[in-house]
Amino acid sequence: MKPLICVDELAGLIAGSNVLVVDCRKELSSPDSGHLAWTAGHIPGAIYADLDRELSDLSKRGLGRHPLPDETAFSAVLSRWGWTPDRSVVAYDDAGGALAAARLWWMMRLVGASQVRVLDGGWSAWNSSGARIETSQQVPAGAEISVRYDPTQLVDYDALQAGLDTQSILLIDARGGPRFRGEVEPLDRIAGHIPGARNRPFSDNLAGDGRFKSTEQLAAEFKTLLGARVPESVVHMCGSGVTACHNLLAMEQAGLHGSRLFAPSWSGWISDPSRAIGVGAEPRAAL
Repeated sequence: MKPLICVDELAGLIAGSNVLVVDCRKELSSPDSGHLAWTAGHIPGAIYADLDRELSDLSKRGLGRHPLPDETAFSAVLSRWGWTPDRSVVAYDDAGGALAAARLWWMMRLVGASQVRVLDGGWSAWNSSGARIETSQQVPAGAEISVRYDPTQLVDYDALQAGLDTQSILLIDARGGPRFRGEVEPLDRIAGHIPGARNRPFSDNLAGDGRFKSTEQLAAEFKTLLGARVPESVVHMCGSGVTACHNLLAMEQAGLHGSRLFAPSWSGWISDPSRAIGVGAEPRAAL
């Protein structure tokens, strides 16, 4: 199943199936903005997922700004939503999937969900299509569920360093160029990047209308970045493990399967002052 779904297909699913639609809108500078936006209007039947409270555990230290919640905590979230493994999920946000929609998509895949997609164009595409919007707040029918993360989709500090040392990993950083080069840093206390990383801003995945580029264009661009490397060698990162999921989703949409996530990302990497830091543009030598 391709990870993207269009407005018309989602509208059909809402009318004829038991799809779980999840509103993931969020402004990082305004913690309650997403919930307020959902309250003001959302896709019919959509529940709200908060990046900070449900898709992260901000109490954890040394694992970045948006650490993954424990399996038991995420199990409780999914139980509260009424999700079961046979129920499809569609996530959306108002940032082309880049804030929390792609993060939820990836987390659902991490627990083995196969029927999970992101709305291409997100809230903007739905709203501009003239499709129905509602303000009623759904109360999901809870269903007790217990999930486990697939460790093969994750890369920890030691595995990342070992892969960089042996050049068996291609680390792709989804932050914007100025942040990657260390010219600015609006969120973290240290600017720069992990030495050896390559830069692919997540915004490069989107066309001018806020939807993803065509499958063919995404495939061509990522194949150029990968060179002779296989997709399974790719590890994604960003500032806190959120927008990195956008690049992972784009590769899956392009048919380049098997890349992984370094969830702590830059904010986690710099939690240990002994770790190396790079600045400036990455080298462009053939891989």
